[in-house]
Amino acid sequence: MSTLAYDGTALLGRQLRRLRNNPGLLILTQTMPITMLLFFAYVLGSALAMPGAEYRSFLVPGLLVATAANGIMTGMFQAAQDTHRGVTDRLRSLPISRAAVPLGQAVADLVVTAAGTVPLLLVGLAMGWRVEGSVLGAVGAVGLLLLFRFATTWAGILLGLLTRSEEAAGQLGGATFVLPLLSNAYIPTDGMPGWLRTVAEWNPISAATTALRDLFGNAPVPDGAAWPVAHPVAGSLAWCAVLLAVCVPLAVRRYAHGER
Repeated sequence: MSTLAYDGTALLGRQLRRLRNNPGLLILTQTMPITMLLFFAYVLGSALAMPGAEYRSFLVPGLLVATAANGIMTGMFQAAQDTHRGVTDRLRSLPISRAAVPLGQAVADLVVTAAGTVPLLLVGLAMGWRVEGSVLGAVGAVGLLLLFRFATTWAGILLGLLTRSEEAAGQLGGATFVLPLLSNAYIPTDGMPGWLRTVAEWNPISAATTALRDLFGNAPVPDGAAWPVAHPVAGSLAWCAVLLAVCVPLAVRRYAHGER
């Protein structure tokens, strides 16, 4: 365990230096959620029946979770890039813990996400969004958000190690933008056709979004929803546990053994 902690810390530093040396990508990943918040709040929000302030309270938790779900894309692209360029093979030849490389990538992504969440929340506050629940609930919401990002990043790392191609990872990563659209992140699901509502409410993003809205005090849990949305905190934790239980061992094994 001490070896994993030491090696993981070293690889965490590598990932953070990698981001520091690519400031354009870092700026883009930090500003894109704010741009989307402004667009959805003032463009899409004007077409919905909800009043402006009410929709912004509905939107901010959804956009936070949608941004966290982008851990799939970032994790996949970075893992595929390292594999495609031979960096993974060079790291595999070193006497380090096999779990340290993906763990360092996942923790570095979590650090950057935590830092990027602050300006997004500040913009949301400036637009009229408020934490209407308890302080403890708000802290729990942020913790759940970071756990969800950590879990989706591991899913992305596994996919990146499987694709082994920057081009394939880029194209597959673009497809992940559909996931928040097929959820309750931007619009309520009660107006959807029955089968589509079921699909959307079993989307992990819907459970996490509903949990944040409930913990922040922005919106009540909807009636008649599927189990993950009807019990959003438990549903979100269950989805995170499934993603981590499946993706972490598979990603570590894939990293350790390469294509074998």
